[in-house]
Amino acid sequence: MTPATAPRPAAWTTPAAITARVAKRWDSGALLRGRASGEPFEPIAVPLRGPKAADLAEHLEEARGWVATLDRASRDGRAFRIHTKSVGGRHLGRTELPARAMIETFDQAIYLLGKAPQVQRFDEVLAASSHVPQVWDWVVAHPLTALGLAEQWPTILAALGWLERNRDSARYLREIDEPGVDTKFVEGHRSVLAGLLGVRPGEAAFAADLGLAHKPTFVRLRFDPQVLGFPAGIAEASLRTTELAALRPRIKQALIIENEVTYLSVPVPAGGMVIWGKGFDASTPASLTWLAEVAARGDVLYWGDLDTHGFAILNRVRSHLPGVRSVLMDRQTLLRHEARWGSEPSPTSAYLPHLDEDEAALYEDLVTGRYAPALRLEQERLDWAYAVRRLPPHSQLSVKDQCT
Repeated sequence: MTPATAPRPAAWTTPAAITARVAKRWDSGALLRGRASGEPFEPIAVPLRGPKAADLAEHLEEARGWVATLDRASRDGRAFRIHTKSVGGRHLGRTELPARAMIETFDQAIYLLGKAPQVQRFDEVLAASSHVPQVWDWVVAHPLTALGLAEQWPTILAALGWLERNRDSARYLREIDEPGVDTKFVEGHRSVLAGLLGVRPGEAAFAADLGLAHKPTFVRLRFDPQVLGFPAGIAEASLRTTELAALRPRIKQALIIENEVTYLSVPVPAGGMVIWGKGFDASTPASLTWLAEVAARGDVLYWGDLDTHGFAILNRVRSHLPGVRSVLMDRQTLLRHEARWGSEPSPTSAYLPHLDEDEAALYEDLVTGRYAPALRLEQERLDWAYAVRRLPPHSQLSVKDQCT
């Protein structure tokens, strides 16, 4: 390399660059993981970019300062060892310059990074977990997460013990009685506890997988009283999903509505019911076995917003109820209400395999912005007289009626 192209002092490797190289192994968890599992330390070699022989004449003092800085940073080998190479020139003779920094032990890496206190805390977490093999394995697999929870670790282990002892007890988490552990703590650390217990982290799934009781889901519906055997004066109820699933209502047709006000406004079909879907919660009523039987006859309709998320909800509902039919979610309805179009804040472009051909074509047009970017037609904005004519009135709805 000629003097014109030789690296200048600003480009020479600094102690910070050496530290950054080793920090990558810490940040990945590999340092703590290797230490915990007893794996041999894999040396880290950091090439040092510094002055060349032809560069020394112009930058001799800077070169001496660079060498001294690296030597101080090595802390007499406690942080890293410096391997040198011999360089020389016609005017200055030969000299030894740093060529490579070597971090050869775990202790060197920790000293260089200044992580001794963190390693001590990690060792304490490991020691506290040693009596439960699956917990020890989890800590080794997730060392930085465990380290971040070091202060809470005794409480986490106490919560873990209660949850293990109460598997399949059908108790609520509110009943937990370990010192320092309450429902809020478990909820705040549910993902970690789920990993330790080998269960799913979602709120309902966590409880279900552990055999614990969890907050019930409810379905709100309006109905012809005779279909549920209720007195004539009761035409609306909110029932637990499990209780509703145990019923065997004999309904002729059902209508699932996304929006609450629309749900309250539409007429209840004779011998049928109207169910509030509550957006993506519509999969809850859609999971009812007896409703699937009605859908198989083609007598369950879904009405949601005419936007990408409306079709995503329809797709989810149809994954439970393959026979469900959409209503007022067609191209004719969209184009008829152009003056009432709005904008969808965050459209989706997800693959929706359960849409029929016409629905999929309209969904694609919404995704690509054929008519307008992020187009939305909320069901509340539809002309009410137009909507009522397309909905099941007080008599059984047929497929033919919906096609006219």
